[in-house]
Amino acid sequence: MNICGIICEFNPFHYGHAHLLEAVRERLGADCAILCAMSGDFVQRGEAAAFAKHDRAAAAVACGADLVLELPLPWCIAGAEAFALGGVALLAATGQVGHLAFGSECADLEALTETAELLVDPAMDGMIRSGLDAGASYAAARQQAAERLAGKPLPLLRAPNDILALEYLKALRRSGGGMRPLAVLRTGAGHDGPDSALALRGRLWAGEDLAALLPEPAYAALAGGAGPVAREPVETALLSRLRFLPESAFAEAPDAGGGEGFYRRVYAAARVASGLEDIPAAAVTRRYPRARVRRLCLSAALGLRAVDAAGTPPYLRVLAANGRGRALLRRMETTARLPLVTRPAVVRTLDERVQRVFDLGAAAADLLALGYADAAQRTGDRDWRSGPVIVK
Repeated sequence: MNICGIICEFNPFHYGHAHLLEAVRERLGADCAILCAMSGDFVQRGEAAAFAKHDRAAAAVACGADLVLELPLPWCIAGAEAFALGGVALLAATGQVGHLAFGSECADLEALTETAELLVDPAMDGMIRSGLDAGASYAAARQQAAERLAGKPLPLLRAPNDILALEYLKALRRSGGGMRPLAVLRTGAGHDGPDSALALRGRLWAGEDLAALLPEPAYAALAGGAGPVAREPVETALLSRLRFLPESAFAEAPDAGGGEGFYRRVYAAARVASGLEDIPAAAVTRRYPRARVRRLCLSAALGLRAVDAAGTPPYLRVLAANGRGRALLRRMETTARLPLVTRPAVVRTLDERVQRVFDLGAAAADLLALGYADAAQRTGDRDWRSGPVIVK
């Protein structure tokens, strides 16, 4: 049986995601099992997910995924490179995944692979630093360096899904093989278009009902969960926490920027901001974009340290599965290279690093819960009381 991995956020699961799953089975066969490594309760933009991770995982399984594992907090709120490395490592550790599928604006695997090879050229680091010193943003400096090495324009480095695809290919290269890449042409109006997850979240937070905009099984699964997460209560709680933190909490977090003083800008902005979005507005620079500022704030607020994001995820936590996914889990009992967590209580029997990373995710889940409209859903210790969702 073919088993294909997908690294995802599904925030929320929409028709573009459904297309990706359908395309995988068209390429690999109708009986292909799909195993997802999905971000938890906060996502790469450094913000709360629109729905809790178990609800998003249930929606994915209802729409065709077979098994959803959690990509733990230190990797799901990391930059693109660490996000990809964490996801690839998680899928590889199952001992089951033969392919890695991802959406792409071009879906030209040969061109993507050639560009990924350029990005790991030893000359790139020095060329990027020169661009940064000249005042370019990191993205522009990397684009300029890669195009000088290639001797031609590289439009792949301007398309958001292609950029992430390049990081997946770099991560596969570092992992030593085992998974074959599968590029799927992205459909729709684009990464930030009217059918994108970003646009859907905006409509959700504006009070719109998404019933006509999501696949029916996904909408039903999300509607049956804890409900959408309002941003304002979560961001107020984050800002409150940030105001009480010492500067060292920012310095020790991932994305702190080393000795360049970036974290000091963020710390100073957090002390005087009247709203969470005021912090990126005050601290963003060409080198350090808005998403990185938000990730640093979130990491500091949750007590995340740079060492927590080092290496690869230390466990495989199951969020949701169907019958085929449960069969995969039985196989993983003998093939998995990391502890398999189906019951949160198991974490207390595992090593200190597992407990540390799980505790960080549990703190994030409790923070996310403050955004629920139903007060009964805002209780703490949610992660320690939440087992996998089994979809019939």
